[in-house]
Amino acid sequence: MALISPDSAPRLTTLTLFGLRKGTVRWGLAQMGTAKPKLDRVPGLLFHKLLGSGQGKSFSLQPNFGRYGLLCTWDTEAAADAFLEQSELMDAYRQHSDEMWTVKLLPYQSHGQWDAQEPFAPTLTERYNLGPVAVLTRASVNWQRLPAFCRFGLRTSKSLEAAEGLYCSIGLGELPFIRQATFSVWESVEAMKRFAYQNPQHQEVMRRTRAENWYSEELFARFKPIASAGTWNGKDPLAGALQTIS
Repeated sequence: MALISPDSAPRLTTLTLFGLRKGTVRWGLAQMGTAKPKLDRVPGLLFHKLLGSGQGKSFSLQPNFGRYGLLCTWDTEAAADAFLEQSELMDAYRQHSDEMWTVKLLPYQSHGQWDAQEPFAPTLTERYNLGPVAVLTRASVNWQRLPAFCRFGLRTSKSLEAAEGLYCSIGLGELPFIRQATFSVWESVEAMKRFAYQNPQHQEVMRRTRAENWYSEELFARFKPIASAGTWNGKDPLAGALQTIS
């Protein structure tokens, strides 16, 4: 069932995580190069990034070759559903995966660019409602600032492990170390803000980011999760957390 109308102003975003079966690492790595031409031809797909992942819940120096992510923005929800449910590429991922999880999102706000684009505009006009909020932070790291980013990024990642009100989080990236993103879902805006503005490690990263010019390009976006399907680490992270949407 469609959750938003085709002419709705905010741009639908989907994130799918793939947990690959043992023995399919080479296939998964190959998709990072071979899937792009297929994605470029998908009707209604406005922006896409096939992403690798790290260990743990955020930035990691150690890659996870068994988990990948596909981030997309769409012209219509019908186009998204057609791709997710019927495309040959998604069928191939289903055949090679032990589990998959897809979350549908509508952007509350977005600041910055990704490859000189603003993929999540336009955004919702409504204010935050009760319920979960998803956050995506993404940056291209300046080579000269990479040691500091790695050192302090690892501290923040460790503190995220114990964050209150966190449903799920994962570190994603286009290139190891220098093109990084973190996607997280929180039980409320208040829980997300407590971590962002009260956690000492995160505060230090925010201060140094500005003072030392860590990034050549960055983007920050908040989303309203509207649907969740499949499993991540054996369960749907948002099961029972989303309000019923007519």
